[in-house]
Amino acid sequence: MIQPLLSVKDLRISFAGKEVVHGIDFSVAPGEKLALVGESGSGKTITALSLLRLVQNAKVSGTAVFQSPKGEVELLGMPERLLRGIRGQDIAMIFQEPMTALNPLFTIGNQIEEILALKQGLAQSIRAQAAIKLLADTGITEPERRAKCFPHQLSGGQRQRAMIAMALACKPKLLLADEPTTALDVTVRTQILDLLGDLQRKNGMAVLMITHDLNLVRRFADRIAVMENGVLVEQGAVADVFARPQHAYTSKLMDSKPTRDVNEAPANAHLPAVMQAKNVRVSYPISVPGFKGWFKTGEFVAVQGASFDIPAGQTLGVIGESGSGKSSLALAALGLHPFKGDLSMAGMKWNKGGRNKAANNKAIRKAVQVVFQDPFSSLSPRMTVEQVVGEGLAVHQPNIKAAETQQRVLQALREVGMTDTQFPGLLQRYPHEFSGGQRQRIAIARALMVEPQLLVLDEPTSALDVTIQKQILQLLQRLQRERALSYLLITHDVDVIRAMAHQVMVLKDGVVLEAGPLAQIMDSPEHPYTRTLVAAQL
Repeated sequence: MIQPLLSVKDLRISFAGKEVVHGIDFSVAPGEKLALVGESGSGKTITALSLLRLVQNAKVSGTAVFQSPKGEVELLGMPERLLRGIRGQDIAMIFQEPMTALNPLFTIGNQIEEILALKQGLAQSIRAQAAIKLLADTGITEPERRAKCFPHQLSGGQRQRAMIAMALACKPKLLLADEPTTALDVTVRTQILDLLGDLQRKNGMAVLMITHDLNLVRRFADRIAVMENGVLVEQGAVADVFARPQHAYTSKLMDSKPTRDVNEAPANAHLPAVMQAKNVRVSYPISVPGFKGWFKTGEFVAVQGASFDIPAGQTLGVIGESGSGKSSLALAALGLHPFKGDLSMAGMKWNKGGRNKAANNKAIRKAVQVVFQDPFSSLSPRMTVEQVVGEGLAVHQPNIKAAETQQRVLQALREVGMTDTQFPGLLQRYPHEFSGGQRQRIAIARALMVEPQLLVLDEPTSALDVTIQKQILQLLQRLQRERALSYLLITHDVDVIRAMAHQVMVLKDGVVLEAGPLAQIMDSPEHPYTRTLVAAQL
């Protein structure tokens, strides 16, 4: 029997006397890929961090035996001085968000060289070339130039590749990867997974992957361990657990893929358009290098000539990767950014200037509302739920009495599944007192208060756990059926598009590559980029 590379037994983690991880056992074999799966708050990240004692103010007990090149060591009990020799050398870690994990004051090359100097003692004369080679091994383009870049000068995928290069600098035996692809576009996600798989096989490295993405687990891992509320509820081979989940929570996770429950458009029906756009062009001013910049500014075109109609009670799904122009198009639709071309809402056009601009646009702002990606940052932390949800009425119907406003706020909250019985003192609570899914329900209630005809949904579920994501999508589907709402849905998630959209528009670098009915775009895509997007989600 092969001896485990890492064997964890009775791991318990507590903060201020409250236990959050309850005596879990698991092991990782040499060269194995184990996925630790669960939703936010399940304890999976804190479990990985505790193995290297990277959690402050935590009481950790149990054992974590690691077979290092120098012999067997117990990670949880060894002195900090000796553990420093393990961190980064024998066990490395990729953190979830590379932008915050990388030092913004040093170039990528400098940060990789620092590891080579501290952990391997390489001379300065050869560190630079070694760092460039590590970047090249991760498939990053122009590694010599990228090594001289600061983190903010790289894309998300490039930053993640740089993090992988740093983690693999010392050829560790075990890699802890904490949601390494969550912040990435679907095609980049596939590239990173393939890269990790290649490097894992090449170096004979074991990987402990922390994730909530079941598509990722199915494609990457050998075994899966499922956590719920600090308890390891199930583990086994990926194929076995996916085919025959034994625990109710595992079954719930497997059943969390978005399902379609919308009113389909009648065949050959010509429904009235709520929003119409023709040749919409969105651009941003940029500085021009050299002396020419003294006299003029340049232009970055984010959206080039987009045209579409959104019928009443229908959803237009706009899909594309980061930088494709999706959010810029949404800002134009909301009248929050200047644009060229024609864009009308319920027969009214945005007033782009003039003395009465605000008054003329007020009616359109009532007809089109928005639900943002992150409800925590889009809801004011200084306002109560009653103030947040009722704010739209104060603007658009200022003569309504306070008692009526309160009743309408309660009705809107009931529509999104939140009642005062379920949440005592609901109206006087603040956003931070609710979970992510509950905050998004509050954001939807706020948007519904002025009875809009169209909602702009900017990645409305990407910040949520998979089971909560399904609940929010079901809520949006029900509201669309009951209110005949139209949606402009901005997303990079093909599964969300399949569940929600009637029409689909594919954006890349600001250009509409193809558009049409859902079945045509998703099942028979014509453009190679669309085919890549669809394949990356399978």
